[in-house]
Amino acid sequence: MRRKIALIGAGAMAKYHIEGFRAAGAEVAAIVDRDPERAAAIVGRYGIHGHFRSLAEMRTVLPDVEAVSILTPNKFHHPLAMEALEAGLHVFCEKPPALSAAEIRVMAGLAERKQLRLMFNLNNRARLDSQFIKQQIGNGTVGRINSAQATWQRRTGIPGFGGWFTTKALAGGGPLIDLLHMIDLALWFMDYPEPEYVLAQTFDDFIRDPAFQGSWGHVVNPAGTCDVESACYGFVRFRTGQILVLHNSWAEMVKEEDTYVALQGTRGGVRIRTVNERNDCELYSQENLVAADRSFRFQHDKDMGRTRAPENFIRTLNGEAEPLTTAAEALKLMRIIDAVYLSATSGKPVRLDEEAEVAV
Repeated sequence: MRRKIALIGAGAMAKYHIEGFRAAGAEVAAIVDRDPERAAAIVGRYGIHGHFRSLAEMRTVLPDVEAVSILTPNKFHHPLAMEALEAGLHVFCEKPPALSAAEIRVMAGLAERKQLRLMFNLNNRARLDSQFIKQQIGNGTVGRINSAQATWQRRTGIPGFGGWFTTKALAGGGPLIDLLHMIDLALWFMDYPEPEYVLAQTFDDFIRDPAFQGSWGHVVNPAGTCDVESACYGFVRFRTGQILVLHNSWAEMVKEEDTYVALQGTRGGVRIRTVNERNDCELYSQENLVAADRSFRFQHDKDMGRTRAPENFIRTLNGEAEPLTTAAEALKLMRIIDAVYLSATSGKPVRLDEEAEVAV
């Protein structure tokens, strides 16, 4: 059976979603976007049959569409996912999963009640090097992971300066929530342990300076809103005794952009890094008092898993693959992000209860 899927949003990520869905044999049946010109451009470029201004309009004309992919500003992830799930549609949603853990909890509950698939585009899990490291962890090469560091730092990388990326009401936050991929990757390697305490600090230096804008987003409005953080540092302790140190930034005085996850285990270590669209990873071990380190390059993986992640969504619906992401993991991720922002605002450590939300 050939699945039919519609894209809600005609932004820059549409290219990868379309290619991934088609690679899995699905038909991209429509684009839903309030901007008809932007939608028409995607329709024409990829030979899609139609475009609509709303999900309700699309469903009236194309009732056989089974799933949607949400590629909108962050604020709209939750309401659009809820609308789609209520309509009986499976959902693949761009990151971040939502603006808060509370929103994810509601989305996940509805998906479970409706027996629908809810997945998220945490695409770095689909990278070839990430899959390789996950296999190495699974076969015991690294042992128990005691600690991890997740970093995505930039010097001049504020996206869409003065647009929705830098507006808290629309984005939910700055680099912490935008560049959450390495945090998710570290948690995924650690099998998503239950967080217990978070201590964090954010900074807003340079966030209102257009000289620190980046290439992503292409919205430059010096008079626009810039009320999110420019950098964030955090420490997470898990109930297992494991720890995670995180560092995300769009604008701070560093040498250059750096993107990596490092792991320290009881049998070995890992460093997985993206440099100039090339994904490298290293495995560290000690044998007979000698460092036995290995390096691996994955040079043909330039889209950082952005095509394979949506492909996995369709293959999961088809029963051909295990889901790359789950709503339960998305909930833990957003609980940590909520706690990071709360700790930074309150100036105190934050304790996370297993059942409730966060408490200082």
